[in-house]
Amino acid sequence: MNPPAELNPTPASQRILSLDLLRGVAVLGILAMNIQSFSMIDAAYLNPASFGDFTGVNGWVWYITHLVADTKFITIFSILFGAGVVLMADRARAQGRSAASLHYRRMFWLLLFGLVHAYLLWYGDILVTYAICGICIYPLHRLRNRWLIPLALLLLLIPSLLIMGLGATVPFWPAEEVAAFRADSLPDEGEIERQLQIYRGGWLDQVEHRAVNAIFMQTFLLLILNFWRASGLMLLGMVFLRWGVLQARSSVGFYLLMVVVGCAVGLPLIAHGVAGAMEHEWDPIYVMFKGMQFNYWGSLFVAAAWIGAVMIVSKVGWVPLQPLVAALAATGRMAFTNYLAQTVIACLIFYGYGLGYHGYLERWEQMVVVLGIWLLQLIGSQWWLAHFRYGPMEWLWRSLVLWKRQPMRKTGSSLSLG
Repeated sequence: MNPPAELNPTPASQRILSLDLLRGVAVLGILAMNIQSFSMIDAAYLNPASFGDFTGVNGWVWYITHLVADTKFITIFSILFGAGVVLMADRARAQGRSAASLHYRRMFWLLLFGLVHAYLLWYGDILVTYAICGICIYPLHRLRNRWLIPLALLLLLIPSLLIMGLGATVPFWPAEEVAAFRADSLPDEGEIERQLQIYRGGWLDQVEHRAVNAIFMQTFLLLILNFWRASGLMLLGMVFLRWGVLQARSSVGFYLLMVVVGCAVGLPLIAHGVAGAMEHEWDPIYVMFKGMQFNYWGSLFVAAAWIGAVMIVSKVGWVPLQPLVAALAATGRMAFTNYLAQTVIACLIFYGYGLGYHGYLERWEQMVVVLGIWLLQLIGSQWWLAHFRYGPMEWLWRSLVLWKRQPMRKTGSSLSLG
């Protein structure tokens, strides 16, 4: 007798290739930005002039990744997360099961995974935010698109208004608070050396520093920015799924329009923001408030361009690209595993309990590391899924949600988890 349908993985024939492909592109692309947080001091992510060489090829590496990657792939991930909420709920109902119960159990375990990730490995975790947003938006997933669209746009607008409003209060701040704010973005040599020693030290040396940053992300940054933006994007993901945009059901012409308009609007907007930051010599009073608006909104358009390009590849099915498409789709099927694996690999390369390369690699050298991890995950994901039904973390998450050990090994495979 077969186990209940809910306990079975989605058959390969029923998987949506375009979603797996887009998820694979997103999980690899996000590393191009996260690598800076692993390899350089905290301020370097938002202020590239705060640490390391920022001229020549290093400057171009930062500029290109900022244009095409910064906030773009996390935008795509958020859209996919919202689409996934609808897919999971629809499948549960089709099997006569409680969609809400399944969803909230998934979010509970995702929250725990995120907390472990943030406090034991890397403060830049996004899973906690997704779990909280997922809990809050679920009651909205059955709303009609005519309600979801304006609500999503309103949620996206809130952080922009909050941050601009906060920026308007700066003239009333005490001088010492303004100086401290600038010091966080433009650390002096003493602070730079302190952070380098922390990250080049052992795991215990990093606990307090990591916890402080994680708490900041899960409180202030969540309330002023991440909760509203991620929730809005998730609602848009629900709309895009219903329209068939994410399933490559629209025409090639439509997706080409997404690419052209996304690049034509988004890239100049982001470039203008960079020019303004340079003109203000990366003054955080400008960069953190008015300056961030350009990438905040421009990233939506560039993310749309990425989606359009991936949908074209998925829809057209060019033969020369099929090996890459297959590898990216496998990487996307294991996106949860690959996201956490990137943290583990990067920690072992850059932190003191590993190779200790924190602060030593220039930006172009960081991209070499990124390419190496990409290659490892593209090849490794295909190999793993040739023998197993799920990625390791996907299997664990599913088993915990259903409170039953799920079958892992594919029929006929001689490998096992032991």
